[in-house]
Amino acid sequence: MTRVDTFAKDRLPAATDLPEFLFDGPGLHMPDRFNIAKVLLDDRVAQGQGHRVCLIGADGVAWTYAQLQVEVNRMANVLVNDLGLIPGQRVLLRGANSPRLAACFLAVFKAGGIAVGTMPLLRAKELATIIDKAQISHALCDARLAQELQTAQSQSTTLSHLLYFNGPAPEGSAAASVQTLEALAAHQPTTFDAFDSAADDVCLMAFTSGTTGQPKAAMHFHRDILAACRCWPVHVLRATPDDVFIGSPPLAFTFGLGGLLIFPMAIGASTVLLEKATPDVLPAAVAAHRATVMFTAPTSYRAMATQAQSHDWSSLRKCVSAGEALPAATRQLWRETTGIEIIDGIGSTELFHIFISADEAHAKPGATGLPVPGYVAAILDDQGHPVPAGQVGRLAIKGPTGCKYLDDPRQSQYVQNGWNLTGDAYRVDEDGHYVYQARTDDMIISGGYNIAGPEVEATLLLHPAVAECGVVGVADEERGQIVKAFVVLRAGHAADAQMVRTLQEFVKQSIAPYKYPRAVEFAESLPRTETGKLQRFKLRQGA
Repeated sequence: MTRVDTFAKDRLPAATDLPEFLFDGPGLHMPDRFNIAKVLLDDRVAQGQGHRVCLIGADGVAWTYAQLQVEVNRMANVLVNDLGLIPGQRVLLRGANSPRLAACFLAVFKAGGIAVGTMPLLRAKELATIIDKAQISHALCDARLAQELQTAQSQSTTLSHLLYFNGPAPEGSAAASVQTLEALAAHQPTTFDAFDSAADDVCLMAFTSGTTGQPKAAMHFHRDILAACRCWPVHVLRATPDDVFIGSPPLAFTFGLGGLLIFPMAIGASTVLLEKATPDVLPAAVAAHRATVMFTAPTSYRAMATQAQSHDWSSLRKCVSAGEALPAATRQLWRETTGIEIIDGIGSTELFHIFISADEAHAKPGATGLPVPGYVAAILDDQGHPVPAGQVGRLAIKGPTGCKYLDDPRQSQYVQNGWNLTGDAYRVDEDGHYVYQARTDDMIISGGYNIAGPEVEATLLLHPAVAECGVVGVADEERGQIVKAFVVLRAGHAADAQMVRTLQEFVKQSIAPYKYPRAVEFAESLPRTETGKLQRFKLRQGA
């Protein structure tokens, strides 16, 4: 009998704390046992479609489904034969979007492991927290991103197997004498039987920051990923096997993992994975690869619209926006410059992907859309009761996917009475469309990134010049929101432009650079309650 690591299973929320799952929609009746990598890859090849192009890289790499299958099988053999991976163990994945990183995800799934994607911009402190919380034993890392992970590994008692791809391990590191992932894979068999997973075995841990800045690990089963493939992509996106997907979200985000890997593979389409997909790079890549379906954030659409006339968008037929609210002005600007109506949507890491959306024909400026078939939604008051149409309340969702935090008391905040409470304030308009209002917590959504204000505060407080600080999100036309810090300096430090730059650079060097405060205001004091609690709502009002 195969030995299995039950760490994740043992730390699932109690049955009474789980959301209500709905499987009565079309395509949502799934077998009790299957491996998502086999469904996405092996079954595609077995159906005679192995010759179709699957993954395209910026460096000219283009793998068919059959070629990808060989790569994944060899890498799965490395994990099991060379690194001793046991089904259920967690494997940290670190790299920019590329065919190799995509193959890493699939290899971990296929071997029965649990993939833990991490943003390339994360620093050692953030990686160490993830490694400790998930008790990660293995890591596959792009050699160009080795330094921060090595620092994190030095603080870990569990991460014992570290293997690099896209180059050798840095000289002087513990892994310097170990061959690269590619070199080890070249000597492995080209076949690998997918681990016989249960539909409700965990295959993915997606980390998301909470309002306290302490990361939460949202766990997803094999069935969650398959269910997501059979909801929004089928009923709203409606792409075809001849489509070519492209976009900017990292595979470490479930928005990117679904939109740029899982969903195209589920229909046998192709996907372009770019290491860099900024607004100044993405337009040329769309033209070069004749991409037809694009995923990116509203801020990117707005930035690209200003240069749309100088690029060839003729291949594009579908554009998807998520990660933050889509302003009506951005929707209009993109439509005027490209002729394409954006497909908007809201999803969450906890539910894996989009659950409210509208296709091109039903898009409504300022509104997110309607519940995706397979999901139901409600707007609830603070007592959990439905509110009348037009009234603002808490967005609540049920469907085939739902929140399953890894051993986290915040499960009871996200799941209440069977509903997933996303932390978003919404209202339903006269046409039944769901209209975004604001976040209901202290999360800042800037340029598609979720940033926890308290985490930035904690970082600023490490600087010797900072006595007190408060961090909030401030509305911004370009990025949706920006991070703004209110700082009380210690005596002897000047509140000037140089200090602003000093604090900004300090944050960039301490945590992921995108979290730095783009605005800094110096204050004599901060508003607090009688018990000393920071009143962030007053800072937001002042901003």
